[in-house]
Amino acid sequence: MNRIVLLFSIAVGFAACTSNKETKTEAGKFPVTSPLATDTTYTSEYIAEIQSFQNIEIRAKIKGYIEKIYVDEGKPVKAGQTLFSINSQEFQKELLKAKAMLKTAIAEAKTAELELESVKTLADKKIVSKTELEKAKANLDAANAKIDEAKANEASANISLSLAEIKAPFDGTINRIPFKTGSLIDEGTLLTTLSNNKEVYAYFNVSEKEYLGYTNQKANGEKGNITLYLANGQAHKYKGTVETIDGEFDKNTGNIAFRAKFPNPDLLLKHGSSGKVQLTSELKNALIIPQKATFEIQDKFYVFVVDANNVIKQRNIVIRQRLPHLYVIESGLSTNDKIIYEGIQNVKEGDKIQTDFVPMQQVISQLKN
Repeated sequence: MNRIVLLFSIAVGFAACTSNKETKTEAGKFPVTSPLATDTTYTSEYIAEIQSFQNIEIRAKIKGYIEKIYVDEGKPVKAGQTLFSINSQEFQKELLKAKAMLKTAIAEAKTAELELESVKTLADKKIVSKTELEKAKANLDAANAKIDEAKANEASANISLSLAEIKAPFDGTINRIPFKTGSLIDEGTLLTTLSNNKEVYAYFNVSEKEYLGYTNQKANGEKGNITLYLANGQAHKYKGTVETIDGEFDKNTGNIAFRAKFPNPDLLLKHGSSGKVQLTSELKNALIIPQKATFEIQDKFYVFVVDANNVIKQRNIVIRQRLPHLYVIESGLSTNDKIIYEGIQNVKEGDKIQTDFVPMQQVISQLKN
């Protein structure tokens, strides 16, 4: 008998609670708002590798001893400035020898020319045969050929001698110099590297989805600007722009590489440093709602839409972009819809509620506070 009374009491209590909950749901007002179509921006961050606008290896083109080093590590140089000189005595001797051979060849050609004139005079008087005349012409041709050969040897010696002096091909900054004065080096030895840091490239990888979004943004005429954050978290004071995109995706990561260029007149950024790129993009006529108005079921997002009779309907939405406290909606809603943005855990599809409409601009200002 006591058990029956207890069960009856529990049943009555449960019914009373259910009745109270339904009354509260019907009596309580739920704040609703409508999606707002507006122009906005969003940022995406990527790890970036920084490279100089120009960065080359300076290598020896001949074998020899480093005779003199004209620059120091970390110092700026100008295009055409001499950086290193390699012992050039052997090449100077080769040049002197080539010049002497050229003089000899010119003298021999002069002699052959005079001989040809003499034989030609005798041949006209029929004192010597035409064979002698042809032989004299051949001797002159051979002498002229020796002149050409001597000139080529002299030019080659000049080139070899010029390679003993290594000059900067462009304005830049000298990096580490591993070999010092007096070091014996071979042809091809790395002497230093030269970096032009007046502008730098930042390389960063973007997913396929983000790449497609960026491409659509460009197609729609929407602008983007890039901020580079340094290793200490400070922003580089010059904005950058995306210049190029790789021609294919990395099959291992599914990403594609972007290259952005940044001015660097203060030479603060160096080749090989790292940073973080923040890409700011514009969205035209974006449809935004509060993040807290959504809920997720099996990787899909939903909102509660209130119809004209204040009855709740569950609706699937597609999110285009995440913003602070907000979502940009790709599809599923319009500006005419009304959605619950607070208390969604207390309602379910089919409930009839009372609503308190709050404009989206007001909701946004509340979210910022």
